[in-house]
Amino acid sequence: MKICIFGAGYVGLVAAACFAESGNTVVAVDVDRARIDGLQQGIIPIYEPGLKEMILRNCSEGRLTFTLDMETAVQASLVCFIAVGTPPGEDGSADLKYVLGVARDIGRAMNGFKIIVDKSTVPVGTADKVRTAVQQELTARDLNLEFDVVSNPEFLKEGAAIDDFMKPDRVVIGCDNVRTAEIMKELYDPFMRKQNRMIVMDVHSAEMTKYAANAMLATRISFMNQIAGLCERMGADVMAVREGIGSDTRIGYDFLFPGPGYGGSCFPKDVKALIRTAEEANYDFLLLKAVEEANEMQKEVLATKLISLLGSPDEERPLTGRIVACWGLSFKPRTDDMREAPSITIIERLLAAGASVRAHDPEAIKEAKKVFGDRIEYSSNQYDILDGADALAVITDWNEYRNPDFERIKAALKTPVIVDGRNLYRPERMASSGFIYAPLGRSNAATCGMVK
Repeated sequence: MKICIFGAGYVGLVAAACFAESGNTVVAVDVDRARIDGLQQGIIPIYEPGLKEMILRNCSEGRLTFTLDMETAVQASLVCFIAVGTPPGEDGSADLKYVLGVARDIGRAMNGFKIIVDKSTVPVGTADKVRTAVQQELTARDLNLEFDVVSNPEFLKEGAAIDDFMKPDRVVIGCDNVRTAEIMKELYDPFMRKQNRMIVMDVHSAEMTKYAANAMLATRISFMNQIAGLCERMGADVMAVREGIGSDTRIGYDFLFPGPGYGGSCFPKDVKALIRTAEEANYDFLLLKAVEEANEMQKEVLATKLISLLGSPDEERPLTGRIVACWGLSFKPRTDDMREAPSITIIERLLAAGASVRAHDPEAIKEAKKVFGDRIEYSSNQYDILDGADALAVITDWNEYRNPDFERIKAALKTPVIVDGRNLYRPERMASSGFIYAPLGRSNAATCGMVK
């Protein structure tokens, strides 16, 4: 099948590579000349395990190309995917200017029947707006061409996007035309070889499904973070609580790990957008408002713990003269994505409190420099940043941080303080090794005392 994909960002590149991998002819279109030039030279602008190799292989075999030429791409394709950004507006709503801009471009270029697919995360009713935008362009051209608009939301986890696309939990297709639905089924059939998890529904329900899924996962994260906070105050162990509730098959274990708050390109934006959608429908989504508030509070927890352990009586800059080493900058492991990363809030508060910050991340340093510039120090070695530091803060749970050399850590730190935002280590081990250890939601002897 011949496919064009508008947007050579995270979703667009993954979709383009995976569709090409299954034998389709795919052209990815973007307005960013530098990005397209780089992709044509084999330079992949994002980090995602396995993506570079897949792109290079399919380019060399002629199934995948990149272009600025939108018109030729549309005219050569049956299926046109819209996978451009939907940044949040000032009121939290999804900004559809890029989506509708592509829709108008397609309408201006169409030369026959096209299936136009919303792959971007968009609010309910966007397909209707896309349909109107395309039709307006066709009317202006005095053409009566048939087309369908489909909602096909992505459900990709950064760091595991290739597996998620090639072996999906489900594929949601929002479509009001039986013929078009069959074409979409044919397109996704190679990914359904083991089990058919294709779900066809109306367009509005498909659009809502994406937001509902991300809102549910964000709710689970914020719920568990709130439980962790209560556990600390009640002398309970949040990891034991997680095991106890996760064993209930109605609940399960996924997305019940406490942490420094959710981030990334999806959850924060989609929660805001769904709240805004509810407001436009005159519905007060109290639960999601609380989820968002809880998440913003959670991003402050690690910095608060560090100030409590290391801080001076200076109320304005209690960490003056202190050095904090941070492991992890990306919002989650196996990605370089810094969008809405908890590390940003944590480090900004540490800097505001007077601390000097050093940071390590296996992939996100380049992106972090766009956020912090030279206000913090960076290192490609996770141990180098520890020398003479007053504390180590574990922010992102990269595999490299799970079983480190604790003797080396203790010898390098000025004071043996570890604030663990991912509960990677056993409190009893940390206590016996002489660390002052502050995890999330765990009552243990290692966190006693103040460091002065």
